[in-house]
Amino acid sequence: MTEIRPLTLEDAEPLADVVRANREFLAPWQPIQDPELLTIPGQRTAIEQLLDDQQRGLTVAHVILDEHRIIGRVTLSNIVRGPFQSCNLGYWVGLADNGRGHASAAVAKIAKLAFSELGLHRIEAGTLLRNVASQRVLECNGFEWFGLARRYLQIAGRWQDHLLFQKIAPGG
Repeated sequence: MTEIRPLTLEDAEPLADVVRANREFLAPWQPIQDPELLTIPGQRTAIEQLLDDQQRGLTVAHVILDEHRIIGRVTLSNIVRGPFQSCNLGYWVGLADNGRGHASAAVAKIAKLAFSELGLHRIEAGTLLRNVASQRVLECNGFEWFGLARRYLQIAGRWQDHLLFQKIAPGG
């Protein structure tokens, strides 16, 4: 059963293991990663930055679990308050657990948290044009396509186009 829980410094070692084991699988979908992220100290530094951003209200980072085993991460970032009440969503699951509904379940849980506990109005997510699996995760969770962003993010070393999806809070 898929669960999510807040990211902690104690997650550095298992996350380093998962990232290292999935380096090639995740490479086409992510920015070029600093090799330091494959190490426990590198993960610890990255987690410290996320926790600092969380303390400032900018980010909410969770690990994705299957039977208490870390299999990925789901993060709300760029949280903006005031009249916007919006954020960006990012998520990944390792190859061995991919295609088993974990990403969909994690996105459902983090969206519920965003709209209930955080009181956000809108969640935005972008996917590479060819990332049909990620688009399905979003669509299964009620996200709707709203645009195409040319050269939106630098992924795998080059600026790439993304399809943009959004989900508005129920009753919003």
